[in-house]
Amino acid sequence: MQMAALSLPAIPEEMEFRETAHKALDRWLDTFMPFFESEASPDLRALSDHFQQTRLKFLGACLQAAIERLYEPMFRQRRAICPGCGKALLRHAMRERSACTLQGTFSLNRPYFYCGDCQTGFAPLDEALGLAPEYHQFDIQERAVRCAGRLPFAEASAQFEELTGVSVGNHFCHETIQAVGEAATLEEVLPTKEEILRRIEQAQLPSREKPILVVTADGAMTPTREQAPRKEKRGPGRYQEVKGFRIYLIGPFRRIVHVASWHQIQDAAAIKQSLHVAAERIDQDRVRVALLADGAAWVWNSLEECFPQGRRILDYYHCAEHVWDVADTIHGEGTLEAKGWAESFLSELCLGKVSQSITALALTNTRTADQQEAVERLATYLENQARPAIPAVGTKPHSI
Repeated sequence: MQMAALSLPAIPEEMEFRETAHKALDRWLDTFMPFFESEASPDLRALSDHFQQTRLKFLGACLQAAIERLYEPMFRQRRAICPGCGKALLRHAMRERSACTLQGTFSLNRPYFYCGDCQTGFAPLDEALGLAPEYHQFDIQERAVRCAGRLPFAEASAQFEELTGVSVGNHFCHETIQAVGEAATLEEVLPTKEEILRRIEQAQLPSREKPILVVTADGAMTPTREQAPRKEKRGPGRYQEVKGFRIYLIGPFRRIVHVASWHQIQDAAAIKQSLHVAAERIDQDRVRVALLADGAAWVWNSLEECFPQGRRILDYYHCAEHVWDVADTIHGEGTLEAKGWAESFLSELCLGKVSQSITALALTNTRTADQQEAVERLATYLENQARPAIPAVGTKPHSI
């Protein structure tokens, strides 16, 4: 016995979507006609470039058609409840809204409601679709932030447009990543305990020796100015200190495995609390902890309280600045004698001969009060950094 397969009738919305999409496809295919009319056929690169330059118009039209069909009842909406006060409202007007996505741009002429009591307006379709308030939607914002987090803003916007075909300015990249920074919390930025453990395993050395976890913190002054109301001048600027930390692993072949980074305008107490949060997510028994700092007391106190098993490592480059200052003061700036003295002294420190170096400073011949003061300042700096059980002062970061 034979059976006939019956197909279900198409849904009206589906038919309308297909018809609109087919029209958009026909318009897009028309742009290829010059290739067929030309005597020379285009190569693959020319065809690919044409797809890249024109596809967004086609995809944007399809995206708009899908929205208009899937949300068709909301385009006819005449009544709504005010989300602020619960008042029943009649449609105020039909307002057009344009949006840009990675799949092209589209415009929606949708119902708009206004509550006189709350003095706020809203469009229910915007909330149903999850539209961003800005022209560029969340898919663009997310990827733009990834680019701007790795490149200068101008270069990030240029790269983004070249790769996606969507134009975003460097101001958009700056404002978007700034908004993310203001909204993000430390708990959201830090990887989970499970993810950090995975990265520790990723950094595991072939010898099965525990990988090195480097924890470093520092501070720097940054100029700031308060935001002003629109069309008004901003107030006077002032400097505030940004304090932050970075945590990373040194994996096989001395490759850096990033763990966490956090920088904010904050004081020493706040950065210490942030370090505590990060330390609680790290299984410190699985790593060897190196505490890398420039020698500031607040940095050592914060690092050692959160990572008590850590080993102090005095940052080579900060230490070198102090050494070169003494060398130039005693032997003259830029002279061969100054260079020889500084290189010899830094070599001793890199070998862990801190006590011998401090003793050598005490025996240094000085001719002026300025020279003597510079020598004593360096000796005090090294004495404050050196601890009896930690002889590694001066080790270069990449030689830990």
